[in-house]
Amino acid sequence: MLDKQTQSSYRDLAAWMARRIHGKPCPIFGINGAQGSGKSTAAAFLKDQLLSVHGLNAVVVSLDDFYLPRAARQDLAANVHPLFATRGVPGTHDPALGIETLNKLRVLKHGDILALPQFSKADDDQRPVADWPSIKGPVDAILFEGWCVGTPPQMRVDLEAAVNDLEADEDAEGCWRSIVNTHLETSYADWFSLLDALVFLHVPDFACVRRWRWQQEQDTATMAASTAIGVQSRNQLERFIKHYERLTAHALHVMPDRADVLLTLREDHRVGAIRFRK
Repeated sequence: MLDKQTQSSYRDLAAWMARRIHGKPCPIFGINGAQGSGKSTAAAFLKDQLLSVHGLNAVVVSLDDFYLPRAARQDLAANVHPLFATRGVPGTHDPALGIETLNKLRVLKHGDILALPQFSKADDDQRPVADWPSIKGPVDAILFEGWCVGTPPQMRVDLEAAVNDLEADEDAEGCWRSIVNTHLETSYADWFSLLDALVFLHVPDFACVRRWRWQQEQDTATMAASTAIGVQSRNQLERFIKHYERLTAHALHVMPDRADVLLTLREDHRVGAIRFRK
């Protein structure tokens, strides 16, 4: 349940989006925020506001739904680098499918139907195509949310030092993080170039990411069978989020100056302030 201050900020954001939607051909709004920051909740609230208040049909598209199937990631782990077995970083998604999906959504005509890719985190695998949800056109706006949506690549010099023990022990030569960065420079840059505006949820620090992401995992566990392979223990989760730490820190450094809208989150997970770029 969102508090009143957060709801007020999201209503202001929805109104800002609505002013940019009217008369334009289905803009894409990127929503970037660290793991556990509330991107999905924000996107769902914004979608509802755009429809109920502004009469606009928005669709939410998640970066997470474009993860490569588990078998494909296992192949990357065997032939490129072992750390690619874990979903999350650039290189573990299908940017071509993402670009194709966004472009198709933008031009849906009245009555057209498009199936949207869907990934099961509980099963750590892509759902069968027959089970993908469908959207009926036309669409007025796309809310594209994801932990690294719109994030630029790092400078090569910034890749040299490990940021945690996972990188120090399992990527000592920097091969994995260099490949991740190359993906950001190339196929992901093409994907993110489709954005018309970018919203950034600024978390206080990485300690909050750990705490909020653990709560998110507990919520996932209540909705899935206890044997689902995607549900993680506390130790497993600590290792998992270390894969994200480098780019999360990078985003916290560079995204406030790049974002069109900056939402500053407090340690209690509430929105403390909202800033619109003039």
